[in-house]
Amino acid sequence: MDQTADAAVRPRHDFSRLINPRAVAVVGASSDLSRIGGQPLKLLTEYGYRGKVYPVNPKYPEIKGLKCYPDLASVPKPCDVALIALSAQHVVGVIEQCGAAGIPFAIVLSAGFSEIGADGAALQARLVAVARASGVRIVGPNCLGMLNLKDHVRNGFGGTLPLRTLIHGPFAMVTQSGGIGFGIVATAAYYGIGFNYAISTGNEADISMLDLTEHFLERSEVEGVVMFMEGVTDGRRLIAIGERALELGKPILVWKVGNTDIGRQAAASHTARMTTGYVLFQAAFRRGGFVEVRDTDDLLDALKVFRARRLPRGNRVGVITLSGGAGVLLADRCIELGLQLPPLAAATAGILREVVVTFASIANPVDATANGYNDNFASYNRVIATVLADPGIDQVIARCPRGSAATAWSRSFIEVARTSDKPIVMNWPTSPDDNAEVMQYLEQNGIPCILAPGRTVRALAALNEFAQKKRAFEQRPRHVAPRLIAKQPLELPQAAGTLGEHRSKRILAQYGIPTVREALLSAATVAGLEHAPLPFPLAVKIESPDLPHKTEAGAVRLGIADLARMKAAARDILASAQRYKPEARLDGILVQEMAAGLEVIVGAVDDPVFGPVVVFGLGGVYTELLQDLTHGFAPFDVARAKDMISEIKGSALLTGFRGQPALDIDALADTLSRVSLLITDHAGRIAEIDINPLFVRPAGQGVVAADALI
Repeated sequence: MDQTADAAVRPRHDFSRLINPRAVAVVGASSDLSRIGGQPLKLLTEYGYRGKVYPVNPKYPEIKGLKCYPDLASVPKPCDVALIALSAQHVVGVIEQCGAAGIPFAIVLSAGFSEIGADGAALQARLVAVARASGVRIVGPNCLGMLNLKDHVRNGFGGTLPLRTLIHGPFAMVTQSGGIGFGIVATAAYYGIGFNYAISTGNEADISMLDLTEHFLERSEVEGVVMFMEGVTDGRRLIAIGERALELGKPILVWKVGNTDIGRQAAASHTARMTTGYVLFQAAFRRGGFVEVRDTDDLLDALKVFRARRLPRGNRVGVITLSGGAGVLLADRCIELGLQLPPLAAATAGILREVVVTFASIANPVDATANGYNDNFASYNRVIATVLADPGIDQVIARCPRGSAATAWSRSFIEVARTSDKPIVMNWPTSPDDNAEVMQYLEQNGIPCILAPGRTVRALAALNEFAQKKRAFEQRPRHVAPRLIAKQPLELPQAAGTLGEHRSKRILAQYGIPTVREALLSAATVAGLEHAPLPFPLAVKIESPDLPHKTEAGAVRLGIADLARMKAAARDILASAQRYKPEARLDGILVQEMAAGLEVIVGAVDDPVFGPVVVFGLGGVYTELLQDLTHGFAPFDVARAKDMISEIKGSALLTGFRGQPALDIDALADTLSRVSLLITDHAGRIAEIDINPLFVRPAGQGVVAADALI
């Protein structure tokens, strides 16, 4: 029943002619090749582009030996892309010309749109309306353009595009910051990592980061996509693209910024793109074929290990070094990042003992010692081959030898590596220019070499994260589970606001979510009672839609043991509520049974980016103290609900911790799924649901909501 991808089921747009155009018209072309209107002419004529280039500017008869056209109507056909380098107020008219001339794509370099405020936003809205009417697709505005290094198309401007050092390769970059993204492409080239494509999306008035990522994933020459992201407006489509990446076996390395309050302010002022809570982006990334990176080094290291095209079958690592200290350090980092270092098989240990010197360690990590210098590391290669062949090892980290023998060793090592399809990552032990030719040879032959032990393990952990998610995706049932309950009609007020606890619980009950027994009584009725409406002990609360936090108002009493105390509690909370907020509407006194069990919190929101989302975690004092929460994109079935339960760090408290009885996980999962249906069915009317606490009882005894707010 997990339907998060449904909103993203749509025909994919073909951006082939944008990426590899037959001809480009440079609108606003300049004879000064250092200006924004001149740089594209130089890039398109001096770097191997095989298509036509048409400068457009009525001021010139020709520029750089090319005929210059007064307008787009006079440009020869076919022309696939108009690169626009004009001031903002002229862009809308040029897009109309594109439509009339049959030019399907425009790259708008110009700034001065939504990123500058209300006037710019209004101009951008006009731009979009004209583009829709004209049938023209727009990259930008406020972008640096695009690179297609595979076909020698450099269509934009800036400090990176003219670099002769850029190289093509199996990756694509989609970036909401042209400066950062293109800079990464240049840095990657320095380390021998190539990108076939890179596009700066700017304000994304039309073509979005998600459009382009989706397109690149489907291209056979692209093995992975990098996203430098400030935010997106369609979280469900982001999730669907992540699942498609798993289906294709292509990672999306995502670098998300604007995750703090200050960062979000910077993102808004830079691109006028509002970002939603980072925690939901993290939940989306965990779900799909995303590997999150946080800096350039981590990104480049991850690209290296993915470029090797070897996915591990599990997370069991064999660590092999020539230094005991390095082995311990690598082992520590592996365990910290969720990788296992199992003992080597007895047969493996037996072979190793015949190969290494007596004082070497054949545990995992293996310390082969510096004795390899005595035989040009031939024995070290036998050690690597033996560990690699161990059936209990899924991948190997080896420390690279140094010195004059390293070159000969590397040739033999490549032959060892070719005998297995398991990932092998080399931890480079020294500076990159020490035996630089060895590093180059290894990487040219598919062996990633990574500086620093921590970076080496983080890169391998990224590979394992993707591989594990891919395995789980392939094993996931493809059938759609039936709903637990049909959509229920609700009586909701027309105006915005908060419902009282009693009314909120009645709505939960309509979806089959258990709530405590309770009675809503007037103050006068309570005062005149001769018998309690429910067995003691009881909770006594004020019922008011204007007091969502009743405890702060002093309007809650718990553990009331007799009728006299109940009446006194009713008088006290009524007075407290009136003092706290005299204008509050008071709908009566809520008398309810006390409940017990493990406190958890279940919430739901209709997020503006990700739509209906359910939040689950430990309740009570643990909620704020531990922040042990997980998120599910609604609607989802009981199986996904059980996955959510297992994701929190405190899940052992539910399954039976230190001899305690297991709690009713089945009933809890059932409730989570029902909440996901409730928020999905009434998204747009229900903004938020809060069930806190929900008590989870021992197995077979169910759950019960003691407090709720809608």
